[in-house]
Amino acid sequence: MKHGKITLQRGLLYLFTIICAVLWFAPVVWMILASLKPQNSAVTILESLLRGPFTLENYIEISESEIWTWMKNSLFLGCISTLGAVIVDSMAAYALSYIEYPGKKIIFWFIMMGMMIPVEAEIIPLYQEMVEIGLTNTYLSIILPTLAGPFGVFILKQFYDGIPRELADAAKIDGAGYFRIFLSIFIPLSKSSVFALGIFLFIGSWNNFLWPFLTLTSSKKMTVPIGLPMFNSLMGSDMVMPMAAAFLASIPMMIVFLLFQKYIIKGIAMTGIKG
Repeated sequence: MKHGKITLQRGLLYLFTIICAVLWFAPVVWMILASLKPQNSAVTILESLLRGPFTLENYIEISESEIWTWMKNSLFLGCISTLGAVIVDSMAAYALSYIEYPGKKIIFWFIMMGMMIPVEAEIIPLYQEMVEIGLTNTYLSIILPTLAGPFGVFILKQFYDGIPRELADAAKIDGAGYFRIFLSIFIPLSKSSVFALGIFLFIGSWNNFLWPFLTLTSSKKMTVPIGLPMFNSLMGSDMVMPMAAAFLASIPMMIVFLLFQKYIIKGIAMTGIKG
């Protein structure tokens, strides 16, 4: 009975997982099929969607637009912002976790308070600051606000707290300084968490719309979330070309997830070091 109960529970879990996968994948299939239809085709009717003809002319026409420039901008900003944020967040988390100094807990709680403030509440003063220092419509206006995030500091600090202090103390006895301990002990042991955080930050940067929409005015510097709505508005009621553009824009995120999904799972599952 117990074995049968466990089998039934596992079967229901598999069924639920399959249903969730179908619900997620169905819009992707619809988007791909719609992008392959001739322009001004009816793509909201299933019978018409599945019936030919199919063509690649939409992708050829889109390749002549600025979508590749927008994707290049998003990729560049995502990589730079992610790398900078991971470096700053990991060093801040290390200082809050291992190094002892007065007021450390107060500083940590001040950082955590930043997670309670909505992003929208920071938009106006942040924009005024960028105007004052002359950074509007530049890549720096996108990169600088992302370099220090309380979410990344919190995630890495929780992991660093689980690292045995004996390892760092032994390295200190051998003459290693704080920076050497950080590079040789904390970073290697937290590789999965750092990778997971980097992937989350990259996805967040790729999908970021509000702040780039306010600060970037040149079409040559726009990112995918800003460029796609502008491109779609030119298509009128036609849904075929927007679907082709949306599919192209989603390919980098699919590749990132497929390549690094194990790090996402490990980073979420790991809360410390298991001996």
